[in-house]
Amino acid sequence: MAAVKIALAALALLAASPAEAQSVDRWRPYIAEASARYGVPVAWIERVMRAESGGRTTLDGRPIVSRAGAMGLMQLMPGTWADMRARLGLGTDPHAPRDNILAGTYYLRLMYDRFGYPGLFGAYNAGPARYSAWLAGRSDLPGETRAYMVSVAGRRGSSVAAPPVALFAARSRPIAEAEAREASPPIFFIRR
Repeated sequence: MAAVKIALAALALLAASPAEAQSVDRWRPYIAEASARYGVPVAWIERVMRAESGGRTTLDGRPIVSRAGAMGLMQLMPGTWADMRARLGLGTDPHAPRDNILAGTYYLRLMYDRFGYPGLFGAYNAGPARYSAWLAGRSDLPGETRAYMVSVAGRRGSSVAAPPVALFAARSRPIAEAEAREASPPIFFIRR
C-alpha cells in the first residue's frame, strides 16, 4: 500500500510540474520585457512568480489576493503597488498581468540594489523595513520568509543560488566608466 501511495504521489508531481511551468510560461513575453527593462534575470522573476501566485491570476473566479492583501501574479502589497505604479506610470489595475509583472520586477530590482543577493528575496517577502531590522539584529526573520528565501534563492552551493555575473557587470558599469574617465589625462593644459 505504501508503494502505491508513493507511486501516486510521484505521478501527481510529474503531472503537476508541466501545468506549473505552463502557467508561468504563459507570461514569458511580459517577463522578458521586465527582465530587459530592469536588469533582473528571467529565472528570478519566474521563481518569485511561482512562489507568490503559481502563475495564476485568479482563484475561485476572482483576482488572486492573499490574506495579507497582496495582489496579482507577483503578489504586491497595495502600498508597494501604488508606489511602483506612480514611479513607472502603470495603469490602475494591479491585477493586469503586464503591469503587475513590471511593478514586481522593478521592486525586485530595488530590493537587489539595496540588499544584494539573496537578501532581495527576503526583503521582497517580509518587506524592506522588517528585513533591515533582521539584518541589524533587532528582530527575527519570520519562518515563512526564511522558507521563501530557500525556495526562491536556493541553498548555498546549489546552481540556483548564484546570481548571473552579467547582473554585477551591468550594475558596476557606470562606476567603472566614471573611474576610466577620471584616470585619463586631461585634454587641455594651462601654462603660465
